[in-house]
Amino acid sequence: MSNTFLKEFLKKAIEEDIGSGDITTEFCIPISQYSVAYIIAKEEGIIAGMPFVIELYALIDKSLKIEIFKQEGIILKKGDIIATIKGRTKSILMGERIGLNLIQRLSGIATLTKKFVDAVKDTKVKILDTRKTTPNMRMFEKYAVRIGGGFNHRFGLYDGILIKDNHIKAVGSIKEAVERVKKAGTRMLKIEVEVENLQQLKEALYVGVDMIMLDNMPLSMLKEAVKITKQYDPSVKLEASGGINLQNIKDIAETGVDFISIGSITHSAKAIDISMEIE
Repeated sequence: MSNTFLKEFLKKAIEEDIGSGDITTEFCIPISQYSVAYIIAKEEGIIAGMPFVIELYALIDKSLKIEIFKQEGIILKKGDIIATIKGRTKSILMGERIGLNLIQRLSGIATLTKKFVDAVKDTKVKILDTRKTTPNMRMFEKYAVRIGGGFNHRFGLYDGILIKDNHIKAVGSIKEAVERVKKAGTRMLKIEVEVENLQQLKEALYVGVDMIMLDNMPLSMLKEAVKITKQYDPSVKLEASGGINLQNIKDIAETGVDFISIGSITHSAKAIDISMEIE
């Protein structure tokens, strides 16, 4: 993400939380008071998002000194000190909740992603995220997926062609949808089509696409889809999607698909418990 985007996002977060001022801190803490704050892991997980906390505090008070002890992607243990912040107590407290919200959320995503990545580590499969992200948080949440060892699918509707069921229904067929896209002169972009059965798979292979999403297919159908695709055009990549969890992902990966996309790694990840304690 660009530095401009990051700063604008953080400025809006500051405006949302601090507004015209932190009145509690204003009344309680003198400007002359200095402290050391410790960011501490209260449970195990993968740390993600600390670079954004550094940028946040730079906007609040450039005089603060932040020292990072646990780098991005490191597995945290309960009680680990992730970082210290030294400087004006008022400034530290003003950024506390925003900073913790960010790293708790992103660390949760990175942690869940790592669980899925580890579950398929003995296969060729790559774990992909989706567009099922928190509004205005997509860049951050997809960053956390990468920290957890996953890969990013398209970032938005603007950077990849994915013909889904409603596109197909709107124009009448996979063939018609793909032909319209090709006529638009999109040779620089790969074309992916979502299919729900083997007949649609064959139609997508026949019209010529780069990638096919196998949506909510049972294992037996996934295996057959892989077999058909290898026979027809082994260059076409296959992505399994829908209903993926930690209990079934290994079986799905072993069908021979290339990618597995999982919406839950962003929309349902549990935040990691991380706190800030002032000395």
